[in-house]
Amino acid sequence: MSSKPSKGKLGIWMATSLVIGNMIGAGVFMMPAALAEYGGISILGWLASSIGAILLALVFSRLSKMVRDNNGGPYAFARHGFGDYVGFMVAWGYWIAVWTAVAALSIAFVSAMSIFFPVFNQEPVVALMTGLSAIWFLSWVNSRGVRSSGKMQVLTTILKLSPILVIILGGFFFFNADNFIPFNASDTSSFNAIAITGTMTLYAFLGLECATIPADNVKDPVKTIPRATLLGTLITTAVYILGTVVVMGLVPLDKLTNSPAPFADAMKVMTGETGSYIVAGGAAIAAFGALNGWILIQSQLARAISHDGLFPRIFKKENSNGVPVWGIVIGSALSSLVMLMNYTEGLVEQFKFIILLSTLCTLVPYLFSAAAYVAISLEGKKSKKPGTGIFILGGLTFLYAMWAIFGAGEEAVFWGFILLLAGTPFYVWLKWKNNLQNR
Repeated sequence: MSSKPSKGKLGIWMATSLVIGNMIGAGVFMMPAALAEYGGISILGWLASSIGAILLALVFSRLSKMVRDNNGGPYAFARHGFGDYVGFMVAWGYWIAVWTAVAALSIAFVSAMSIFFPVFNQEPVVALMTGLSAIWFLSWVNSRGVRSSGKMQVLTTILKLSPILVIILGGFFFFNADNFIPFNASDTSSFNAIAITGTMTLYAFLGLECATIPADNVKDPVKTIPRATLLGTLITTAVYILGTVVVMGLVPLDKLTNSPAPFADAMKVMTGETGSYIVAGGAAIAAFGALNGWILIQSQLARAISHDGLFPRIFKKENSNGVPVWGIVIGSALSSLVMLMNYTEGLVEQFKFIILLSTLCTLVPYLFSAAAYVAISLEGKKSKKPGTGIFILGGLTFLYAMWAIFGAGEEAVFWGFILLLAGTPFYVWLKWKNNLQNR
């Protein structure tokens, strides 16, 4: 573990804000519209994905106690359970997923801001420069120290949750239960509707593992990380489910299905036109806050891998603030490149496909973390019979991760597998280079 003074580390609220902030991006503001065609039964889909998310949170919480040298989160768990190669494969895919997510969040931020500045929809160059400015401004914020980014995360989390909480608390006074009839508004069976909406909503929980990644920059990590992971996941779950219920209760399904801004339409019912701008601001802040959190994660993850000799040494070089600044610079440069693809005609579809692949590469660490939980637990209980609870929690979480990967679709799984294997030559080169240096 790092010997850095605790005053330069993340406390419980900063770590919890990292979890909440990285899960709740601008996309959640659109989720009720995406679920509207299925009707109220989509709430059961939320519950299904929430159960899986809580299982994952429990696994990550327990692993953070079991694996003391756990900087890097899912990477450290996979490496501890299955060795360098599996650890590298998990880290390789996850690292790619993170800097791709940074690009996507920057685009989401610009899209949300276009409500206030229509020029972003009219001038792609202006939109591009704004998105790149957001990436590099937050890269600078993160370069000033982990607590600097932690403070930004707390502030943006409070601001992004505020309009959603207003809708949740005030919406029940305008609630119309008739909006939930029929309960299953789709032309598919109830089972299929729950399965489909469960798959759709599970992606909203990506990021619940974030408190485990900068472990050596967290105060009292053995206590703080498990608490932040569980607390952040539970708060986010409540916000997602209650927010969807209230929005569906305020906006009729036929209107909600075609709504470009469902939370804004819900706020209009309560407060009129002014409220919709408040929600739009909340969506922009949500994307901005998540962008800040993922930039923090991309550098901390790369440093952890580099520290173990599985990534180039440049990623562990720190500036005077103790920040692995080259991890930020290289990650943000790659994010900027991906963002340029989105604003280049003819490459938009490729960008969308990369986002799909990055989502899959985020799910794979969940699968290996669930398996590592069982493997590490068994290793620690060689002298006595392991409890059935280990197999139940690990098994259910593993199955959930498998279900999530299955929901990504055949094409994403195929190319995601190819992307992961593409890291193998890089792994071999690093191993060869390390062997030469150790002779």
